[in-house]
Amino acid sequence: MDEDKYPAPSSRRRFVKGIVGSAALGSLGVAGSGLTTVPTNRSGVGGGNVEAKVIKNTAGPAPRGMSQIPVTVEDGYLKGVWPAATDGGEVADGAAKTTLGGTTYSSKWFQYCGIQTHPKLVPDSEADNFIRADPGGRYEWEADLEPGTKLAVEMFDDYEEWGNGVGDAGLGKPAAATWRSVEPDSTLPVQVIRSPEIERLAEDDEWLAASTDQGFLAWLNKCTHLCCVPSGFKQSATVDGAENAVYCQCHQSVYDPFDVVSKVVTAFPRPES
Repeated sequence: MDEDKYPAPSSRRRFVKGIVGSAALGSLGVAGSGLTTVPTNRSGVGGGNVEAKVIKNTAGPAPRGMSQIPVTVEDGYLKGVWPAATDGGEVADGAAKTTLGGTTYSSKWFQYCGIQTHPKLVPDSEADNFIRADPGGRYEWEADLEPGTKLAVEMFDDYEEWGNGVGDAGLGKPAAATWRSVEPDSTLPVQVIRSPEIERLAEDDEWLAASTDQGFLAWLNKCTHLCCVPSGFKQSATVDGAENAVYCQCHQSVYDPFDVVSKVVTAFPRPES
């Protein structure tokens, strides 16, 4: 019997190897970005390498971190920033992009794991961009929220004390949410936390100062290993290093939301319109 429990001719085996191989290509670090270009042979537009801000992968098989979503607070509600909607934003080379905190922020950051086919990732697509309650919210405090409810700052008032019995209390309060989409069968899954640690880090970091607001940090909640939706921040008490981090239950990848790094990643092309 094969060690990986799949017979040699299995299409499943070839499928998994193909995904893992593609993911590995997308894990190239910034240090090597001047030396290596990863081509893409898939049809479509707006693909290729891009330098993205991600929450760092610290354990497990995931090849890179999950892409950060810049956020702002508008009239007391949490709102994700779409690059073409900001001052100076533009649509060019198949992507929406703008300069934020000295960094080129691009819609290509989110073009992986099938999300690149989502209609709201078309660079000039319209959406209200408010971050809204997920119909499948994973935290007890979200249970009474109607799906699609805009997340308000006041919902996180206890962020400096909040705990759920996993890891350390007081690191921040999380929420499972959606962004640029509210339909249950077609959402962009995101996660957000409000944390005193993010407030502290933003004091000395130009990017975090521009991409976070009142301690709020958000990211696209799609694991970069095999595209699962992670259970989230402070959701595992059994895996070392996951107690105060983001945990993906499928293959035990762990991500640190308090360590945002730059990474050169491969954006999959969007379908031709």
